[in-house]
Amino acid sequence: MVGNTKELPAVLGIGNALVDVMIQLKNDETLASFGLPRGSMTLVDDQLSQNIFKTVSGLKTEIATGGSAANTIHALSSLGGNCGYLGKINDDELGNSFKNEFKSKSIKTHLYFSDKATGRVMVLVSTDSERTMATYLGAAADLKPSDIKSQDFEGYSILYIEGYLVQDHELIEKAIKTAKSKGLKIAVDLSSFNVVEQNLGFLKRIVSGYVDIVFANEEEAFSFTGEKPETALNIIAADCEIAIVKTGRSGSLIKCGDDVFTINPVKANAVDTTGAGDSYAAGFLYGYTKGFNLEKCGEIASLVSAKMVEVIGAKLPDSTWSEIIEEIENI
Repeated sequence: MVGNTKELPAVLGIGNALVDVMIQLKNDETLASFGLPRGSMTLVDDQLSQNIFKTVSGLKTEIATGGSAANTIHALSSLGGNCGYLGKINDDELGNSFKNEFKSKSIKTHLYFSDKATGRVMVLVSTDSERTMATYLGAAADLKPSDIKSQDFEGYSILYIEGYLVQDHELIEKAIKTAKSKGLKIAVDLSSFNVVEQNLGFLKRIVSGYVDIVFANEEEAFSFTGEKPETALNIIAADCEIAIVKTGRSGSLIKCGDDVFTINPVKANAVDTTGAGDSYAAGFLYGYTKGFNLEKCGEIASLVSAKMVEVIGAKLPDSTWSEIIEEIENI
């Protein structure tokens, strides 16, 4: 680990507590047959989730705990960050696996329980490494405004919200208002272009009224602003403290006030983009809580996301985290 984690400001992630089922596709016919937009996240019911799984049975599959904010917090902890996680699961096998993995990483959890099965994501990975997600939220969707307790925010400096959660407007409003009342900064990852399109008015309102840090890729930034990355960055930055627009193989752009930073990409042999955005946020938040300048925060984020796309799924082995930590010391 880098330094003493207890010395760093703490980040609380809130999101859909899910288990990822990652499947390597031979072609995109499965996406078309189920009407899943390539590169998007689509909410499905339990039956459709099972049907997808049956259709792709026999293909290379890996299972791991997931959910966007959970991935970010997991990666942040692996870097040595001080962090916690709030979500909802079932007291079933998948839920216990989720809980135990976070416990093993010494991540403080604020987990609530539902009668519905723990949620799962079918992550369909195309041959060019693009990922399309079919998500059955299950217990995760049962996270209610009444589950948001002010004591859960104590000891944290930043609330990190995954965009997939913003479809529950009342829940998000309760979370951000509670966090603000406790003095936390708010960071939001827009997560998916179709989520942005479906919740555009609400997102614009909370970004301008409450959010301090916005993460977006170029498709999400376009859905949010109708503009290409450079112009989108300026529009988003006008309403928050720090705006980040990730431009894939071109790197990323960061703006705070009048300062703009162009972050070069780190060369990577991409095999799966699952978790790339989540790990970028983890790298950035790690640097931010360490008090690094924004350019260095972006370079750490770029490094972590590059390492992530070189593996299947959203988890890196401990040996890779050790390599990343050594490289961070030379940035």
